[in-house]
Amino acid sequence: MNDDAAGQATGHQIRSLTMLPARREDVELHTADGLTLVGELALPAGRDPVATLLTFHPLPTHGGYMDSHVYRKAAWRLPALADLAVLRFNTRGTSSPRGTSGGAFDGGDAERYDVAAAIELAEFRELPRPWLVGWSFGTELVLKHGTDPAVEGAILLSPPLHRATDADLDRWAAFGRPLVVLVPEHDDYLRPDEARRRFARVPQAEVIGVDGAKHLWVGEPAVRRVLDEIVGHVLPGHAPLPTHFDGEVHQAETVPR
Repeated sequence: MNDDAAGQATGHQIRSLTMLPARREDVELHTADGLTLVGELALPAGRDPVATLLTFHPLPTHGGYMDSHVYRKAAWRLPALADLAVLRFNTRGTSSPRGTSGGAFDGGDAERYDVAAAIELAEFRELPRPWLVGWSFGTELVLKHGTDPAVEGAILLSPPLHRATDADLDRWAAFGRPLVVLVPEHDDYLRPDEARRRFARVPQAEVIGVDGAKHLWVGEPAVRRVLDEIVGHVLPGHAPLPTHFDGEVHQAETVPR
């Protein structure tokens, strides 16, 4: 179903709106402070997942939500291409076509309950090897609230380090689980050299500067790089993701970025 060994692509080209086969179900997350959050869980079609991504979206007051494009494409592709489960959901007070989560945006404080609810859903559903994936504001939630013993590691996309403090980084250092940090060369908030300096206090952190990329990871080359890095760290030794797929595919309707 991939690009063959000689480099000849076969099957359908995977484009921005390509949806590969998966079991997709609407889910609700329930927080300890009494809120219901709406989301979607995508699972491999016809088999069990080998690992799980729990995703935390960019800042909802600036357009971030569960359908932010990198996560949407992860959910559309990775169950089929890497046997991963992908949970996307709206943090408190956030709306998307799926619906609106209860509560109100709290700047990353009460969102601690949202992080815990995602981890608890993975435990309840017996989803294997959960990794946290945060993007922009979502990285702040992971760094501030993600050091749960059930978590195998975390991947940060474009961390601004606005809300997360050195104390949060020190907590991750003591936690000891893998921390992978993808930093765009042209990021609006934190660029690779400064990121390496800030994350130096987390010995297990791997900071990866991505040439040519920007904070929002716009364009298929940027998205493919992110998804390859995620899969390569969650599933060491996994081949780069193919650009074509042999099998039934669907084209999704356009969703605002």
